[in-house]
Amino acid sequence: MDYLVELRRELDEFGALLNGDLTASVEHCGDWTLTDLARHMGAGNLWVVAAVREKRGDRYDEDAAPADPAALRAWYAQSADALVEALSADPDTEAWTFFPPHTVGFWRRRRAQETLVHRWDAAHALGAPRPLDPELAADGVAEVFEVMAGRMVTRGAATAPERAVRLTATDLGRSWTYGPGEPVAEVSGTAEDLLLTLWGRKPRDTGELHWSGDRAAGLAVLAGPLVP
Repeated sequence: MDYLVELRRELDEFGALLNGDLTASVEHCGDWTLTDLARHMGAGNLWVVAAVREKRGDRYDEDAAPADPAALRAWYAQSADALVEALSADPDTEAWTFFPPHTVGFWRRRRAQETLVHRWDAAHALGAPRPLDPELAADGVAEVFEVMAGRMVTRGAATAPERAVRLTATDLGRSWTYGPGEPVAEVSGTAEDLLLTLWGRKPRDTGELHWSGDRAAGLAVLAGPLVP
């Protein structure tokens, strides 16, 4: 997967949504409006630029975003361009990251996934949901288990699972197992529905997912929290 191409597309789609009502509430981000989400995304883009160019992770400043809507849109667009430029370096180039590997490649994937989920948030806030690319969504499911869940355990925000659950993307025929041993349950659905459930955008017991085996035990494994 060319994460840089995927990232550029998702950044641009998010930017286009900022032409909508910036006062719209973002349902799954606390009391944020679309303005707050734009500030978060732009600051995150610039944070990663510093992580790559200066190898530091202490420059996350949402207060740098302008208040004027037109200026905010322009600021976000500039941050997106700066991010893509920084991440155009060789993916093996050393960078500061919060989890291995400490490379530009890590950030290509992480920002592609971050932007994918928040692009969905923005579209959902405006009442104009857009489908997620199945392959990118499936990679997002994998990233939750390969990066985010482990980070939550390392930070002490979650405990390592004692049992396993299998997740299957019915649209791609791809599966992932989280936890040790033989899975006690399996949950299946589209890659998009699985990803949005793992990121708390849909409830873990949503009817769009099909469970088999010990559903209660499987839900407990996925309770995590698996992501921030």
